[in-house]
Amino acid sequence: MQQLHDITVLVTGATSGIGASCAHAFARAGARLLLCGRRTERLEALAEELGSAGVHHFTLDVRHQAAVQNAIDSLPPEWKAIDILVNNAGLSRGLDPIQSGNLEDWEEMIDTNVKGLLYVSRAVLPGMVKRGRGHVINIGSIAGHEVYPNGNVYCATKFAVAALSKGMQLDLVGTGVRITTIDPGMVETEFSLVRFHGNTERAEAVYHGITPLTPDDVADAALYCATRPPHVSVHEMILMPSAQASPTVVKRNA
Repeated sequence: MQQLHDITVLVTGATSGIGASCAHAFARAGARLLLCGRRTERLEALAEELGSAGVHHFTLDVRHQAAVQNAIDSLPPEWKAIDILVNNAGLSRGLDPIQSGNLEDWEEMIDTNVKGLLYVSRAVLPGMVKRGRGHVINIGSIAGHEVYPNGNVYCATKFAVAALSKGMQLDLVGTGVRITTIDPGMVETEFSLVRFHGNTERAEAVYHGITPLTPDDVADAALYCATRPPHVSVHEMILMPSAQASPTVVKRNA
């Protein structure tokens, strides 16, 4: 595997799940890490695990454009040249038919999954283009390929990530900046716990009877994409548990 010494990687939503696993994977490859998320205590704990010398962390809610721009503009000089951006911050809220969906849930998903990704990308991409190199890795979902019952707005946000990733690929071709979207199926993280507003029983039932992907599986895919030779660009990668064929077709053990 190509080593990433002297490479600076920004991971959003780094406080848990796929984001935290990406932080560990890129740290093992020798990268310098910029970590952000909403939970300060978790960021501090993660930075301590990774070793503070190669880590700079800051609290950030990607839903707020001014805060995003200020955070990027205020980075110390030695951290300003971001080589790889992992747009991981995202969530799902609720699993309701659209006629009874919770408007606050809709707003949170759209603001985080779509607008947050845009805000961070818009703040980071000009520097990448100016330097003639860079890589944006968007964490999408199989929900961005196929809509499932009651997934309505969440699926719409992930379809948006797929479209934005393609738009980035078209707009940035020839600039030296690569764009990848990694679209996993079922990954056992806090995703379902967040979706069901802390209902542990409903969250655990999602993964009952199968072996889902782990956050480390997705992080390994992100690292693979980031370490391809400069002439190779992985545009899209779909990861699924062996027991899952689509968002709605899952073979569960009794």
